[in-house]
Amino acid sequence: MRHPNPEDRSRRGFVGSCLGGSLLASGLASELLAATDRDGLSPRSSRFPAKAKKVIFVFFSGGVSHVDAFDPKPALSRDHGKQVTLDHPETRGRGGYEKLFLKRPGWEFKPRGRSGIEISDMFPHIASQIDQCALIRSMHTSHSNHFNATLGMHTGSFAFSRPSIGSWVSFALGTNNSDLPSFLVLAPNMPYAGTQVWASDFLPGAHQGTRVVGGADSVANLKARLPIEQQRKELEALAAINSIHGSTRPDASFLDARSRSFRTAFGMESAMPEAMNLATETEETKSLYGINRPECRTFGELCLTARRMVERGVRFVELIHTGSSGNWDSHGNMADHTRLAAQSDQPVGGLIADLARRGLLDETLVVWTTEFGRTPFNNRADNPGREHHNWAFSSFLAGAGVKPGIVHGATDEHGIRAVEKAVHVHDFHATILHLMGLDHEKLTYRHAGRDYRLTDVHGTVAREVLA
Repeated sequence: MRHPNPEDRSRRGFVGSCLGGSLLASGLASELLAATDRDGLSPRSSRFPAKAKKVIFVFFSGGVSHVDAFDPKPALSRDHGKQVTLDHPETRGRGGYEKLFLKRPGWEFKPRGRSGIEISDMFPHIASQIDQCALIRSMHTSHSNHFNATLGMHTGSFAFSRPSIGSWVSFALGTNNSDLPSFLVLAPNMPYAGTQVWASDFLPGAHQGTRVVGGADSVANLKARLPIEQQRKELEALAAINSIHGSTRPDASFLDARSRSFRTAFGMESAMPEAMNLATETEETKSLYGINRPECRTFGELCLTARRMVERGVRFVELIHTGSSGNWDSHGNMADHTRLAAQSDQPVGGLIADLARRGLLDETLVVWTTEFGRTPFNNRADNPGREHHNWAFSSFLAGAGVKPGIVHGATDEHGIRAVEKAVHVHDFHATILHLMGLDHEKLTYRHAGRDYRLTDVHGTVAREVLA
């Protein structure tokens, strides 16, 4: 088989070789596509052995109240209405902090499962799976604005665009299914910080997240406009041209990313509809996710889709819950949490249960978090809402490599500050990467003369949550 001469780069020469049959012969496309891995998506081993091979990252956008959901504080109920003074550099001279009154939780906490971990009635289905989880009650973050805190939770940067954690994992480990993106984001509504939440930034573009919105047109431009064989021939021809072009240019990362996007898009035309076809699931499974309940249907379908995606080798799946009519930012009324929990609790609980019963939890890490908590106080005790609170909140991990049925860390008696085994967002990221077999200090990318990493110059692995 005669490959095109690299010196013959004219359009006439290339087309001539195609017409001669040398480029479009059977099997050549796979040879050309496998010749190099400049886009970095071939599956790779982790830095050290790890049980977790895939991640489902569940993000509740807007700030879920830890003191109403995961962090029981009897003293908060006892001292309801009591005035507190917060003498801290972050609050000095800041409006709204002059007079503060403690505000009791709006839900009852109960011991759950064999572990007896107390979770409130807000999340009964998640609570039923708490024996699978390591609950971190000592989370804290560096910003109290939604945009910055959301950006920080996803990228480790609170002010500047940086690669998403999903992009870092894709960059480090590649993908096990070349017909589907390595990083998928299931998000009907746009979260705070927008597309920066799943952007690859300076990492190769092949590692950016692909957004799925759900419904009939879940992924933009997925339907084929040309017959499959015609598309295949076009890709083969394009791969040959790009191979010639790239062989003389040491840095063709933009071209590599674009080429990979074409190849993945081609595979997605058949793989994605099949992966998202929930009709093949049993009614019992759909019921487990709450899909038969109108309030749960949308998020339940996305949670079930996430399970189907990791089954098919997708490395990192993010689920973003923003609510069908507003997110978790309950300034005006904490009753909003009731409505939002009704949409999301059963789908998330069902997801963990379904992964466990199928054996998928043995190699899948489930992460649940929000960008920050909500204040255990307000400017008057009868205020129905709660404000942003970055000093303390709760998150949990479940699945591969996680010590199940434990609580890590604690806040003070009123849930105002993380005081025991505090876990910053950088520590959270370091722990997630460690569970995937990655050293957060060694996972770096050189950009603009500097070696960048997800945790910047910070981060300590919370080893007590490791199995």
